[in-house]
Amino acid sequence: MKNPLRRFMQINWRNSRKSLKRNGDDDDDFYDAVGEPSAPDNTDPPPPAPSSDTDSTVDGSQCDSYAPAPFYRLPSSTQTSPLSKSPWSSYTEQRDPNSGDYVGLMTSLVREEGHIYSLAASGDLLYTGSSSKNIRVWKSQKEYSGFKSQSGLVKAIVISGEKIFTGHQDGKIRVWKASTRDPKVHKKIGTLPSFGSVIKNSIIPMNYTDIWRNQIKHFDAISSLSLNEDQTLLYSGSWDKTMKVWRVSDFECLESISAHEDVINTVVAGFNGFVFSGSADGTLKVWRKDQTQEKRPKHYFSHTLLQQEFAVTSLAVNPTGMVVYAGCSDGIVHFWEQEKLIHGGLLRGHKLAVLCLASSENMVFSGSADKNVCVWLRDDGGMHKCLYVLNGHTGPVKCLAVEVEEERRGGGGNGRCILYSGSLDKSVKIWRMSTHITPRNNQQLPPPAPQRIDGSRRSRKETPNNFLSFLQRRGSQRKK
Repeated sequence: MKNPLRRFMQINWRNSRKSLKRNGDDDDDFYDAVGEPSAPDNTDPPPPAPSSDTDSTVDGSQCDSYAPAPFYRLPSSTQTSPLSKSPWSSYTEQRDPNSGDYVGLMTSLVREEGHIYSLAASGDLLYTGSSSKNIRVWKSQKEYSGFKSQSGLVKAIVISGEKIFTGHQDGKIRVWKASTRDPKVHKKIGTLPSFGSVIKNSIIPMNYTDIWRNQIKHFDAISSLSLNEDQTLLYSGSWDKTMKVWRVSDFECLESISAHEDVINTVVAGFNGFVFSGSADGTLKVWRKDQTQEKRPKHYFSHTLLQQEFAVTSLAVNPTGMVVYAGCSDGIVHFWEQEKLIHGGLLRGHKLAVLCLASSENMVFSGSADKNVCVWLRDDGGMHKCLYVLNGHTGPVKCLAVEVEEERRGGGGNGRCILYSGSLDKSVKIWRMSTHITPRNNQQLPPPAPQRIDGSRRSRKETPNNFLSFLQRRGSQRKK
């Protein structure tokens, strides 16, 4: 009796495995290093678990990630893209090309799977990194190219000339470059640290006396990347509590610093040789480069700008105004001014952790786990006011990138820029921002109130969100 029962169970198990393969579940489900499974497309997903990313849950709040509405369209460049079956789609929300003063949402890029963790803009190109293995390149708000890495979660992207640096969950930094023959094709030209440098460091440690104790390799996820002013040095922060300094020309690790007592969430290089590091231990530390040593520059600890119980989750530097901004897990943005780094005040616009910051000229942008983006304007006297509150994301805003808009009509600066916001709702939104608010756009709000711009409007062709309908049905059932 036991043998027929065993055979029956084996046959059922094999049939279930075959049905899973037919549905493509084995190919679609991807588990990254932090344990975030992808949700299936053809069924209503269950309520998502809170993100395990340290940056977005340091305040103890649960940050839900929502699936986008199932509106998909194959991009025009599918024949030339290395990833022809692209789950990305783009649709124009609202834009009047003839209106020079339009401010608001221009386009939404919605992805089928993969939370957006990193963005980088360079001219008319936008690079997006997510929890999948793909790095997408967008041009003029349409898919342009893409390339695949061997590590899943892409947590940071910076661009230095023709070189593209990506920081990954496996603790490695990969370097890419577009082909001269075909700019759509990207090739990997290096990995930091290289295999040869690791072997050399282990055999002849005298060549790396400055970093022998800490090693030249990150042993945990890369959380942040930043380039100095002349783009000769690359700084990397990691969850292994160290900050490393790399030379951009030959990818050599020049220095490894045990910077904090807890994971490093963000690192940014500033003006006058300053380097700032923020950690989950609640401290914001200032490091300074020794200007006397050019070949192998060293960095020394200067002082601590901030020490509190709330984690420092994001940093941004405005080099023109010499201002440093620090976002924290309590939803507050601190800022310091001038070379002496005098504390200038607080920016209160969010209810949850500030996960990302960006700065352009006299504008500052803050994205939060409360799913909103605040746009701040800094005047000549150093005072800040909130111009806009951008909503529309259905998940925490994890990354921001900003580019000054090209002049269309010539003349001086027009105070306009293009803002990119990436979210854990698996979408990227493109906004057009301006430092000027016309009275007709803000008649119904009192003078101190910022203008609220709704970016949640969808195209008419788009069908309702499966997950939102699931929540509505579950809520109605509970009422009954």
